[in-house]
Amino acid sequence: MDRRDFLKAGAAGLALSTVGGYATGFAGQRSRRVGLIGCGWYGKSALFRLLQVAPVEVVSLCDVDSKMLAEAAAMVAARQRSKRKPRTYGDYREMLKREQLDIVHVATPDHWHALAMIAAVKAGADVYVEKPISADVVEGQAMLAAARKYKRVVQVNMQRRSTPHLVEACERIIKAGRLGKVGHVEICCYYHMRARGNPPDTAPPEHFNYDMWTGPAPKRPYNSLVHPRRWRAFMEYGNGIIGDMCVHMLDMVRWMLDLGWPKRISSSGGILVDKDSKSNISDTQTATFDFGEMPVVWTHRTWGNAPDPDYPWAAFIHGDKGTLKADVHKYDFIPRGKGEKAHGDALYEYDQFPEDKTEKDLERQVASAIREHWKNFLAAVETRSKPVSDIEQGYITAASCILANIACQLGRTLVWDPERGRVVDDDEANRLLRRPYRRPWIHPEPESV
Repeated sequence: MDRRDFLKAGAAGLALSTVGGYATGFAGQRSRRVGLIGCGWYGKSALFRLLQVAPVEVVSLCDVDSKMLAEAAAMVAARQRSKRKPRTYGDYREMLKREQLDIVHVATPDHWHALAMIAAVKAGADVYVEKPISADVVEGQAMLAAARKYKRVVQVNMQRRSTPHLVEACERIIKAGRLGKVGHVEICCYYHMRARGNPPDTAPPEHFNYDMWTGPAPKRPYNSLVHPRRWRAFMEYGNGIIGDMCVHMLDMVRWMLDLGWPKRISSSGGILVDKDSKSNISDTQTATFDFGEMPVVWTHRTWGNAPDPDYPWAAFIHGDKGTLKADVHKYDFIPRGKGEKAHGDALYEYDQFPEDKTEKDLERQVASAIREHWKNFLAAVETRSKPVSDIEQGYITAASCILANIACQLGRTLVWDPERGRVVDDDEANRLLRRPYRRPWIHPEPESV
């Protein structure tokens, strides 16, 4: 088997074959009815990858931005085989009430993931939800409880687990024992991605339902930094860089090294350099996820240079026989001593999916990973099994990153009890596991979903 075949076979691990750019799927597989909640950047990017690999019908779209919603409906009609334009909704509750959906893709900002995902599984749909699954820990617990109660398949779009060259690295470097004993892991992001500037607050555009967009979050005065895409600049809607970027790298390492929950979590940082921006997320932060004999240490800076310019958002897995560097573009194995080096690159499939070359805003290096992630989800839907990025894995990773922020806020190490879902002997930290909800929205609880 050559490298290209290994990549494609290893990442998929499914019974889905492709003909003419569409999955023929399992024997007798029917076309599934799909609805999308959140028609922004990644919602469309991921949905279009599904249309490339499966004979689904996107029947409905939901978004609180009517302009973005209309544009998305036209784009979906142009791409899906039926050429039908999906029905559109401004409220996901109305969509779930009126439509009989097999699959719901939740691609809202982070502060909306929990309510939309729980409502979708209650409506009988299997769900593909963007990362991180939640904005607070108790939301994640409720999401996991709902998925299990209603017996729904839920895949989290932490697609490093389906990234072809990373599957190769896991198999050929880690599982083959070429690292030896792994004793330390560094994960990082040095992208200058924190929103800068201080534009004035204004009235929201007429086509944008800002009150519904805000939902359960605190209602800040509207600002152009919020919509579209730059809402990650505010802690009211997510968990900063650690909640946006660390989740990917921490989840990748947990998957590659077969790690569960960290035992202890500590963190420090803040806004140390860019003090003029309206953004309130940290520009500098370090966190240590202690897995016992092996710490995983996260660092981000949204200023300055990356220590390794070739790997600015990456994982560095150190063993006594060598080091594996890995990111979304490539991997490199550097042996200790005279061993053989290894290198792998992201899989691009322009021959089969030429539209990847021209699609606006597509992260081309991850297109194949998202396709494989959808295939894995569809296989799990067919067999009623857990997908590679099951909701429980998404909960562990997201909660770990949220706990790092709590540790940073409180200035102390947190000891986590995964059985009870609580911080050990720390009432103040436990109160922070659940964020306040703005009325009339009600915070979901794992006991009452």
